[in-house]
Amino acid sequence: MQLKKETKPTARKLLLKLLGSRDNIQMNAGAAVRVGALFGISENNIRVTLTRLQSAQLITLVERGYYKLGDKGMRFAREIHQWREDENGLVSWQNDWVVAQTSTFPKSDKKQLRTNERALKLVGMRKLVNDTYIRPNNFVGGTVEIRNKLHTLGLSNKALVFSASDFDNKTQSKAMGLWRHLNLETLYEEGCNEIEVSLARLPSLSLEDATKESYVIGDRALYHLVFDPLLPAPLVDVTMRERYRNLVKRYDDVGAQIWHRYLDQS
Repeated sequence: MQLKKETKPTARKLLLKLLGSRDNIQMNAGAAVRVGALFGISENNIRVTLTRLQSAQLITLVERGYYKLGDKGMRFAREIHQWREDENGLVSWQNDWVVAQTSTFPKSDKKQLRTNERALKLVGMRKLVNDTYIRPNNFVGGTVEIRNKLHTLGLSNKALVFSASDFDNKTQSKAMGLWRHLNLETLYEEGCNEIEVSLARLPSLSLEDATKESYVIGDRALYHLVFDPLLPAPLVDVTMRERYRNLVKRYDDVGAQIWHRYLDQS
């Protein structure tokens, strides 16, 4: 099985993800340059990015010339790792919905519109009809939790977020099919296969190749989990999703060990 074609990560994303992969990781500039070289990122790009991240207080310089996450960077890392706990925040679905009504804010603010769209996507909401987005109400905190998540992600405060139930049969049927195009069960199955093959292969690879592969496959899996809508049954096979998430956790732990060895070697 060959690695799928990947666009190389940006220096910013690569450095923040690695420094945030576990608590108290430190990396000097020389190690950062070697990490960048694995992905074809130039030394100048890495050093400029380190300076910019430090200026933005995302990383901080500690003694002996090592970098670690700053306060803002630690908040970024906590957001990345939230996926590990997502499954614990779900409850059984009672066939009701959370609705976001977005017709109340102007369409002229393109930047806010993009922010709104991203927030709705990250919370797994799909458009039911014009300016009306929904998702199953299966989070522990219900509508209040989802509303808070949306606003934290930047959804305009002018949007109305509320719960709804008892859709007519036609609307309910349409709502149930809004996520079908995502082919989530196929994604889970293919993701499990890719991770299992990589786990078997990693011990036979050189440290550099194992380091790169663990990043590429792990990053793809994390992307899928961050944007997973966390649907309830019967909209998705929950058991298959849990198997995929548990495999990703295992792979993430293995990848962290590989990266520690690589950075220690540096």
